[in-house]
Amino acid sequence: MALHLTGDEAADTLLSTNPLALLLGMTLDQQVPLERAFGAPVLLLERIGGPLDAGRIAAMDPDELVAAFTQQPALHRYPGSMAARCQQVCQALVDGYAGSATALWETAHDGPELLRRMKALPGFGDMKAKIFIALLGKQCGLAVPGWQDVSTPYSDVGSRRSVADIVDATSLDEVREFKAAMKAAAKAGKAG
Repeated sequence: MALHLTGDEAADTLLSTNPLALLLGMTLDQQVPLERAFGAPVLLLERIGGPLDAGRIAAMDPDELVAAFTQQPALHRYPGSMAARCQQVCQALVDGYAGSATALWETAHDGPELLRRMKALPGFGDMKAKIFIALLGKQCGLAVPGWQDVSTPYSDVGSRRSVADIVDATSLDEVREFKAAMKAAAKAGKAG
């Protein structure tokens, strides 16, 4: 699997080879451009000086993790709260999946169980959980039966509505256009 989510080779390589990096990128994918969210794990790796490991991040001094997130350029618009959120996600992996991000999805028996597991992660609501499942299914070879059903509409073939659909610069632009149109429609609906 070779992901192309950020336009940065080092960031995309890490996302393609480290499941925790991909999960942390998804965790950070809110209120910042998706390239920034998914580019953050490679910067975090550099700043903490070692491998991205759920057990290590869960056990870190929270102030040290916040410092890694707030160092310029900050890893998120809200570095303090998102450092805590990433640490909580890592702790959930330690507590429920022996620290393994892949165990979170690979050991699920079916789509509904996988969706429940994803939604149990700190900060993962229905939409984020479905998008991440679609990303795993469309681009990472997820073999859990029924993943398409629980991640609809993000699992739809040929759609360009989320990070699950980004395979190159063109599809990134198409996803951006879709998101901008959805924001505009939501804003118009609130104003009307």
